[in-house]
Amino acid sequence: MPLVHGFDSRNLRGDFFGGLTAAVVALPLALAFGVSSGLGAIAGLYGAIFVGFFAALFGGTPSQVSGPTGPMSAFLANTVLAGMVALHPDDPQKAVILTFEVVILAGLFQVVCGMLHLGKYITLIPYTVISGFMSGIGVLIIVPQLVPLMGVESFKGDVLQTILALPGLATQANLTALALGALTLFIVFCSPAKLNRILPAPLLALIVCTLVSLNLPGGDSIPRIGPIPAGFPTPQVPQFGLEDVKPLLSFGVMLGTLGAIDSLLTSLVADNITRTQHDSDRELIGQGIGNCISGAMGGLPGAGATMRTVINTQAGGKTPLSGMFHALVLLTITLGAGGMTSSIPLTVLAGILIKVGVDIIDWGFLLRAHRISWKATGIMYGVLFLTAFVNLVLAVGVGMFVANILTLESLTELQMEQVKAVTDPADDTQLTDRERELMGAAKGRIMLFRLGGPMSFGAAKAISRRMAIVKNYDVLILDVSDVPLLGVTASLAIETMVKEARTKKREVFLVGATGRIRRRLQRLRVMELLPPSHQLDSRLVALEAATVTLREQPSPSPAAG
Repeated sequence: MPLVHGFDSRNLRGDFFGGLTAAVVALPLALAFGVSSGLGAIAGLYGAIFVGFFAALFGGTPSQVSGPTGPMSAFLANTVLAGMVALHPDDPQKAVILTFEVVILAGLFQVVCGMLHLGKYITLIPYTVISGFMSGIGVLIIVPQLVPLMGVESFKGDVLQTILALPGLATQANLTALALGALTLFIVFCSPAKLNRILPAPLLALIVCTLVSLNLPGGDSIPRIGPIPAGFPTPQVPQFGLEDVKPLLSFGVMLGTLGAIDSLLTSLVADNITRTQHDSDRELIGQGIGNCISGAMGGLPGAGATMRTVINTQAGGKTPLSGMFHALVLLTITLGAGGMTSSIPLTVLAGILIKVGVDIIDWGFLLRAHRISWKATGIMYGVLFLTAFVNLVLAVGVGMFVANILTLESLTELQMEQVKAVTDPADDTQLTDRERELMGAAKGRIMLFRLGGPMSFGAAKAISRRMAIVKNYDVLILDVSDVPLLGVTASLAIETMVKEARTKKREVFLVGATGRIRRRLQRLRVMELLPPSHQLDSRLVALEAATVTLREQPSPSPAAG
């Protein structure tokens, strides 16, 4: 296995320009995510540098560019940092340090997931849940940014509190800052596509609006980022007690899972663009290493960033070198960025983040989900609501639970259609002429119980129902020839059926139990209930054997059932 997945030195020029372009886009976003997280603009830059470099170096998606993203930053600010501040209200600095330790634990969790080859399972989430979650994240990003967009600094609250407070906050708005924010929104939403390819809209808004703010009347009243630390960061010193272990671990797993989903979804986008195949387990390891180092250095958590990845590939980036170049460009800027960034207005960063939030919302599915299924619509809007107004983790958990229950309900209905109890040959169109002849001659004394398709626990209900319909028969032929998968509950339902028939002195023939179906029934000792002569490979042979049995017992069993 090569040290760097997808490395190819023949694309140096393309990777350099791809990384440079991605860095230009990443700079304003990193600053904005850092400020919105509550950890400072420099934390956003450190996150973009360390996650961007090491996720590219050790990851499994060659053209992917990683860094702080909307979902990761929103979860960090609204759940992790808020939770740590609640635990240590008298020591905000400790709360910040513990938040960075959560980032480290999230990275370790991702590395473990990658080493255990869990990458292929991470993205097994219904699209309705993903769509609602991402749209909810969009709301989480947009609503809080309406406050700094108006130039108001003092208010802090969740989404609902912010919405309720907006009318009052509007009376406190700094009109100069609000005008600058409106200009930012105009640039990021209306910048021509041709210009956007040369100079990305977020960077254009950052440069133009910062320059305008320095020359506006009343510009001194506009809230700004202020100086940020220049130079290379120093590692964080762990500071936690026993009372912090449980929240650290739980937040770390949640953040790591969110980052894994975010990254692997972006990997799928990169695959579609580049016509390549990513290594999901290696990608998780790379993202985990990047997050561990970022957290240790005081940086935000990161994940594969879709917009930056797309821009990288469009500019020629194809190998991990592009992501590493992107990080090195940002490092160069950061080493002397204190004076450069101090004049950036917070309202400009708010405008940039509002555009990010609008882009994250899944408008395409949001506006047409009701045409597909009202159940899907309900799940999607429910997850959106819970994400925005209650809790991100609860939203995904509830969404997954409801989506899986509805899926199991649909699968159960399909499985019930594949369970047939036949005593009249006219009721089964799949019988051959000879099989119909034998069934007809039996005059209802043979029950052919036929299963088809995967049989999960939902099929057990159907088996019980079908068995209850037919009361009088003398021979049971259980046909599992068309069953590729047999769940434990369905297996136990079959065992009950066989035992009940044997208790009532009825003969039982099992047909088509081969491979893993046979192994499953052997482990449950169902096969021991039947003699080898009653375990057959052919339905026709079973019907012939059943006919012989009926000849030896000519009279129907009285009141069978």
